[in-house]
Parts: sequence; C-alpha cells; structure tokens
Amino acid sequence: MKAVLTKEVGGPETLVVEQIDAVQPGKGEVLVDIAACAINFPDTLMIRDMYQFKPERPYSPGGEISGTIAAVGEGVDGWQVGDRVLAGIGSGGLREQVAIDAAKLFKVPEGVDLVEASALLMTYGTMIHALKDRGDIKPGDTVLVLGAAGGVGLASIELAKAYGARVVAAVSSDEKAKVAKDAGADETVVYPRAPFDKDQSKALAVAFKEAVGASGADIVVDIVGGDYSEPALRSIAWEGRFLVIGFPAGIAKMPLNLTLLKSCDIRGVFWGAFAAREPQRNAQNIAELFEMWKDGKIAPQVSETFSLDDAARAIEKLENRQAIGKLVVVMDT
Repeated sequence: MKAVLTKEVGGPETLVVEQIDAVQPGKGEVLVDIAACAINFPDTLMIRDMYQFKPERPYSPGGEISGTIAAVGEGVDGWQVGDRVLAGIGSGGLREQVAIDAAKLFKVPEGVDLVEASALLMTYGTMIHALKDRGDIKPGDTVLVLGAAGGVGLASIELAKAYGARVVAAVSSDEKAKVAKDAGADETVVYPRAPFDKDQSKALAVAFKEAVGASGADIVVDIVGGDYSEPALRSIAWEGRFLVIGFPAGIAKMPLNLTLLKSCDIRGVFWGAFAAREPQRNAQNIAELFEMWKDGKIAPQVSETFSLDDAARAIEKLENRQAIGKLVVVMDT
C-alpha cells in the first residue's frame, strides 16, 4: 500500500511517498481503509521531533482519520466490516490502510460525508473539551479567540456561539476576518505580524480591550501563543479563564502579576491526554458534537483537499499559517 513516511527529522520537504507492506489487525484491532486524513498542527511538530510524542521512525504522520472498516481482529465486539468510522490515532494516518485499536473508534452517522467527518474529531473534540470542561463556558460569556480562521479557531467560534456566548475573533488579515464573521463571530480584530515591541504590544492589548468590551473577555482561547498572548491576557475579565491551546508563534512568557490583578486562571488544554484518561467523558463530548452537527449548530469546514502524493504540501501550508479552515488529504484524489 502507498504511505507517506518520515524517515529523518525535518520539515515537510523530508517526507517521502513509498509502497509499504500491507498490515493486518491484531487482537482488539480493526483494519480501516482510510478515506481521508485531516492535517493538524501536531503533524508539523512531530516530523521535527518537537512534539510530546516521538514515534519510532519510519512512520506516517497524520493523527486524525476517517474511513471504512476492512477487517476485524480477534476479540473485537460491536464493529463489523463496512462500518464507517473516524478515529484519533496520534500518527499513522497518511497511508491507505491502518490497523487501529477498536477502542479509539467513533461511528460516523449515516448521511455524514467521510471527508468532512475527518475534520471533526481533533478540532471540535479539542474545543468542546476546552470550552466546556476547562473554560466552564456559560450563556452570555464573551470569548476572545486568537487565530480564529484556522480549523481550531473556526470550531471555537461555532461552539462558543452554540453555547450562547459572544465571540470576538482575532485574525491576521481582512480575508480571515470575513471567514470568522461568516462562521458566526460577533466582532473581529485584525492584528499585525509579530514580533512586537512594547508599544505595539500595548496597542494590541488596547485593540483587544475595545473589542471585548469594558468587562473583558470571560474566556480567551489562545491558539497562537508568542507575542500575542500577553496582550490577550491583559483584556481578560475578572476571574476569566485563559485557555492555552497551542503556540505556533512561540511559547509565551506571561507576567503572572496579571493573574493576581484579574484573579484569573491560565488553564492548559491537552485534549489527547484527556481522551486517553477519561474516554467516557470524551465519548460523551463527541456524541454531543454529532448532535450539534445534526442540528446545524456546527459544520466542519474543509477548505482544501490534497492527494496522498501531495500531503507534504498540506503540512507545509499549515505550518506556514496559510490555512483557512481545515486541510484534508483524501486517498482517492
């Protein structure tokens, strides 16, 4: 079967496409014919050995897949050949087939497109956990989202609106501001490109404060990090929740005196660990997402698809922060 492989540490240019041996499901596993593999920020880090997990090379990047069960291993109950599924697998998704622990599977409801389904789990799974479990979101909250036009950012907007919040979307261009508005954002802030000097940082904090309003942001969703984090923290409300999702712009050094002055919390969001530690709560969240999708409250946005041969370009585009919505590698293109 065809697979994208990382054989050495480096960027997307180091990835190769090769034919590899077919696999069979082991005990407790199923074999999935992959229909689509969504690209996420951890994929850009893992191939550079900059992520929490470092699989043994050679391996295929890609941690979020959808497809159809091709074979069922020993001891697997509740699944059968032909079932349409999605799964978060950490790595191994950029290939035509993969053997997966059956416990990691979620059934894709009838009528849901498999390519769109591949864009649900990591982005919306992360953000329902972030907003509900870590952010304690409630109707009437004001939510400031940094990096709001990417896959995670758009999921943040849709879910926050579904929970009855007011959303301020912070983005890097007017084009992205329109995308965020179309997704339901109430206000937008277009920020300049970092690095910032002291005056520029202060000006961005003022822009955030004006957009969120006098009471401040009850929740800050920080998908960007770097020089953008401190200005966002300065706009937070009394007893607000600052959610750390990711840091493609760098790991911020936050002045902790601000947490005292605002009596606010900085809370980490590590959806993968949550899903592993509390699978039942995670399954409840995913079931809630499918209900929201059915009710039209969320709609995963796949902005561009790529062939398996062109998967490296998808990872490069995401790494360079050029993506709007979700980038997906589709196996039959």
